[in-house]
Amino acid sequence: MFDRQEIALLHPARYAALTGVYSIDPGHSTIGFSVRHAMVTNVRGKFTVFEGLLKLDGTRPTRSEAYLSVQTGSVDTGSPDRDAHVTGPDFLDSATFPLMSFRSGGIVDAGDEQFRMTGLLRIKDVELPIRLDLHFGGAGRDTCGLRRIGFEGTAVVRRSDWGLDWNAPLATGSVLVSDKVKLNLDISAVRLDRAETAA
Repeated sequence: MFDRQEIALLHPARYAALTGVYSIDPGHSTIGFSVRHAMVTNVRGKFTVFEGLLKLDGTRPTRSEAYLSVQTGSVDTGSPDRDAHVTGPDFLDSATFPLMSFRSGGIVDAGDEQFRMTGLLRIKDVELPIRLDLHFGGAGRDTCGLRRIGFEGTAVVRRSDWGLDWNAPLATGSVLVSDKVKLNLDISAVRLDRAETAA
């Protein structure tokens, strides 16, 4: 789908040709999460409605920016009953707080296509710093002629920091749902400025 040779040709400029503004493509991206359930397995879910922008400075990657807005009511864990609980007042309370958001604060090039991005994650009325570990997946032109760029990202957060502290005790002395939540992002974004289409 992508011409990987385009990335190889960037050296030594490396990322310079990628400078521009990109819109996250929800149809080819995933904003997901996983959390331990009953301390024996992981439950996974995702948000199906979101939008975001990437402002990339390929010459100076540390000046790049990212913005993401997610509809909290769009949770899909594969269980309608569980989705209703997660979006209800015990957790996200999407009726009162329909959006959560992330805005970057800084980015560090860790080498070998790896980056560390810091930023502020807002859930409900609480905004706290988090760190995302990012892997640059590549860039190129898709079969429709659109310029695309891809990233994978992970972060581990404590949901109780944002007031999502509902739980239920187990007979073993543990709890039903872990406080730690792993966030997983698989992002495909389309370039908006200087857009090129196939001839």
